[in-house]
Amino acid sequence: MDSLPGSSAVTARPDSADYRALLLSGVPMLDVRAPAEFLRGAFPGAVNLPLMDDDERHRVGCRYKEEGQQAAIALGHTLVSGEVKARRVAAWAEFARRHPDGYLYCFRGGLRSQISQQWLREAGIDYPRVVGGYKAMRTYLIDTLDAAVSECDWLVLGGLTGSGKTALLAELDNGVDLEAHAAHRGSSFGRRARPQPTQIDFENGLAIDLLRRRAAGAGTLVVEDEGRFIGSRDVPPRLYARMQTSPLVWLDEPFEARVERVLKDYVVDLAAEFIAAHGAEKGFEAFSERMRDALAGIARRLGGARYQRLAALLAHALQRQAQTGEVDEHRLWIAVLLRHYYDPMYDYQREARESRIVFRGDRAAVREYLRERAGRR
Repeated sequence: MDSLPGSSAVTARPDSADYRALLLSGVPMLDVRAPAEFLRGAFPGAVNLPLMDDDERHRVGCRYKEEGQQAAIALGHTLVSGEVKARRVAAWAEFARRHPDGYLYCFRGGLRSQISQQWLREAGIDYPRVVGGYKAMRTYLIDTLDAAVSECDWLVLGGLTGSGKTALLAELDNGVDLEAHAAHRGSSFGRRARPQPTQIDFENGLAIDLLRRRAAGAGTLVVEDEGRFIGSRDVPPRLYARMQTSPLVWLDEPFEARVERVLKDYVVDLAAEFIAAHGAEKGFEAFSERMRDALAGIARRLGGARYQRLAALLAHALQRQAQTGEVDEHRLWIAVLLRHYYDPMYDYQREARESRIVFRGDRAAVREYLRERAGRR
């Protein structure tokens, strides 16, 4: 098949319904749904270059309800014609040139993706589509997540705040980082500089992660001990229920080491995230506001006097950090918060689940145990 002038040839490939292969390979995907559909949920790395924008799709949908499919198709061709059509086809063609191994899809793999495919073909590029579209791949991922919950062995990694559970997960081939998928560290101070994904995007990314780990041979999966929600994202109900009955491995770390880890994760690294996203001045202001808001969010549970003390320590530490870049004084409020708020809360939760703890130890011992358990199956 010929390609547009100045492009490399795009070899004709068949349409695909092999969702497992598509999602495992991470091939580039061209999403021709309307922007509003894409924002509700998509797949990691997919690029939205819509056949119709939101207004055009709304008008076509209304025409379909009033006069039927043929009238709706006719209106769609009228709305997307001339220069509008030329610009959209040119954008698709550029995507195809840059990603000759990719695929395109619409919601159900029907009319919109077929029209996009035909217009590309008329422009000299034969580009395959995903049969069944977004809906079929989304259904496949839901089934993938459910299968992993049912068929895999699961271990839950627990420990007090600052124990380094997330960092330890990253050292395991079978560690599944729910917080990374949710873009949130899970605690009151867990919000990141970037927004959380939509619930659907969170679930899609998690399911693809599980698919790839199982394809690599993982039969036992390890997750961090999480609550029902990670920020504003909801842990899938069947997975959360499985986590509540799975063996618990407890990571013990010295108090001083935990203070240092909280300092790094929630002060040094988080400030750097905000500065990278917003610039030095605005970024530090946004970081400081986030920290103050996080502390205020647990004020009632801290009690008035303790909250006022911690707020003063935090304000002083932020002022010092802004003036000199030094973060040493953050250790003061972190130590108080761990000792008098987070540790008692986690100790209570641990006591309630003591019967589920199958191993506890320091970082090296827990790492060795988890790796040994992963090799049993």
